[in-house]
Amino acid sequence: MALSPDLLEILICPACKAKVELTPDASGLKCVGCRRVYPVRDDIPVMLIDEAVIVE
Repeated sequence: MALSPDLLEILICPACKAKVELTPDASGLKCVGCRRVYPVRDDIPVMLIDEAVIVE
């Protein structure tokens, strides 16, 4: 079971409130604003700032 497109539409970055997009390998959600990547574990997005990794 993958993440629902409806869920992806309403999710935002808790740090900067920008839109998030699914990473190409579907292992995380990347913020388009601050470039944090939030992990997706067992098809559940972990939207905690402490769990995110900032990528280039």
